[in-house]
Amino acid sequence: MKRRAFIQTGSLIGAAGAAGALGLGLTRGGDDREGAGVGPGTGGAVPTSSDTGSGAKPRYAAEPDLVLRRATVFDGTGAPGLELDVAVTGDRITEVGTITATGAEEIDLAGMALTPGFIDIHSHADLSLLVNPNAESRIRQGVTLEIVGQDGNSVGPMSDAGFRATRDRYRDTYGVDIDFRDLGGFLDQLDRTPATVNLATMIGHGTIRGLVVGGGDRPATDDEIQRMRVLIREALDQGAVGFSSGLEYTPGSFADVNELVELAKALQGTGYPYASHMRNEDDRLFAAVEETLHVGRMAGVPVQVSHLKAQGERNWWKAEAVLRSIEEARSSGLDVHFDRYPYIAYATGLSGLFPAWARAGGTGAFIRHLRDPAELPAIERFTRAKVALLGSWDAVQISSIRTAGNAYARGRRLGELAQERGEEPFALTVRLIVEEGNSVGMIGFGMSEDNTAEFLGHPLGMVCSDGGSYAPYGALSGGSPHPRGYGTFPRLMGHYVRSGALSLELAVHKATALPARKIGLTDRGVIESGAFADLVAFNPTTVADQATFEDPHQYPVGIPLVIVNGQVTLRDGEQTGARAGRAIRGRGAAA
Repeated sequence: MKRRAFIQTGSLIGAAGAAGALGLGLTRGGDDREGAGVGPGTGGAVPTSSDTGSGAKPRYAAEPDLVLRRATVFDGTGAPGLELDVAVTGDRITEVGTITATGAEEIDLAGMALTPGFIDIHSHADLSLLVNPNAESRIRQGVTLEIVGQDGNSVGPMSDAGFRATRDRYRDTYGVDIDFRDLGGFLDQLDRTPATVNLATMIGHGTIRGLVVGGGDRPATDDEIQRMRVLIREALDQGAVGFSSGLEYTPGSFADVNELVELAKALQGTGYPYASHMRNEDDRLFAAVEETLHVGRMAGVPVQVSHLKAQGERNWWKAEAVLRSIEEARSSGLDVHFDRYPYIAYATGLSGLFPAWARAGGTGAFIRHLRDPAELPAIERFTRAKVALLGSWDAVQISSIRTAGNAYARGRRLGELAQERGEEPFALTVRLIVEEGNSVGMIGFGMSEDNTAEFLGHPLGMVCSDGGSYAPYGALSGGSPHPRGYGTFPRLMGHYVRSGALSLELAVHKATALPARKIGLTDRGVIESGAFADLVAFNPTTVADQATFEDPHQYPVGIPLVIVNGQVTLRDGEQTGARAGRAIRGRGAAA
């Protein structure tokens, strides 16, 4: 299929039939458990006390708990908006249309867009939801479901030493008691201490490789691969909704393609995706994309390419070719999508500027390499080339610092900071990593605005934040994080829709039904009778992000109402105190 024809076909997602033609599976039915759906036409809702039983529609009272009036409803399927009423009883949508019944509460949404709650297909909120369950930066931008465990890093399973280190850190730093060692325990703790948002998690390749193989640069043995497969299947039985890799990070970067294929096969029969932060996103982008597609083909599982980009100006031209590769893979039968955040800068650890071999073995080994005069020249050559790809040292901004002694660096560009302090930039970078015990975050500027708009508008693309949860106060207010943690979805619905990069109905689809279907949920991500009442109302003419790289701790504007599982969580732009989020579990390895 020619690319123009492909995009035209993909732009017709507005109708359920067209969505089905793209394999989006927007019909409902089947098992009525949360996370039960693993593909088109399968169910995904949890029966509540009002349910008649598995597979049956819930019974509802004659009087709805809540009626939302006169909203322009974008139902998540990609269909154009229609002025409709929406009734909510308990945690479900009970009626959509012209509603004659009077609700116990009624809210007039004339002039507002009403959509399903936004689903962040690639989130790093993870344990921050235990630190601050209010999740201000997430709920205020309309996110109602976080998909965590990304980039090969999940909160479990943990070794005994890993558990003790995590427990002690969160108790001493945040006053949070961690009482779990695996994903099942994490989800159980979220059930006991719910956040304002829902959460589902993948199992991380780097996490299980570190547990089984260690942090060294070597291939996994056949026995180790089998042990890792067992851990993946156990995580799936505990509720994981996919398997993620982070191949630019250690120890995941030490895996070969055979290991990835064999591990991804653990997903067979579940319908859950292999999501990959690819091995390279700049000079070797083509090979990295092909490796990711190869894993999906050989393992026979769906693929999610994480935060697709062409990094560095000399690589910007590759965006078109990469999209063609993904389109061709899709046309040949591979269930592949990608996601992308609406910004031209990425965020990671400052150690990402250094070669993987120098980072092998963990922080202690990394710092020893940096202090070794015999090894430092090779490290420096690699790092300077990495920075040159971005353009200059001023394309690197320090986002987080652990100690007060180096707090001056937070939010500053490395080139400017080095000049101000009379230090050579590479030497300053090394010093910060050593003094901070490798706990330094960075933001790197090196992507094309044109490519960003094209990725966001592509029919196979979803929208992600690739960010964490923050607040302007308390434990999560430190640092100068990437603004995507506060602004991703308002930026999409505001700037990119109003600039013409994509229609509002397509933007909503990419943030709701499409990611829901990718992880097997059919009762979230849509506005229809029987679906969970995760809803967002916003003003399409004023919705906008306010967070900037210089001042990131700023809430968006134009989002007055957010409902999570039927409870009003944000009203008139302010949080109500409701924390109705749930741990969403998949249907297990034996699906």
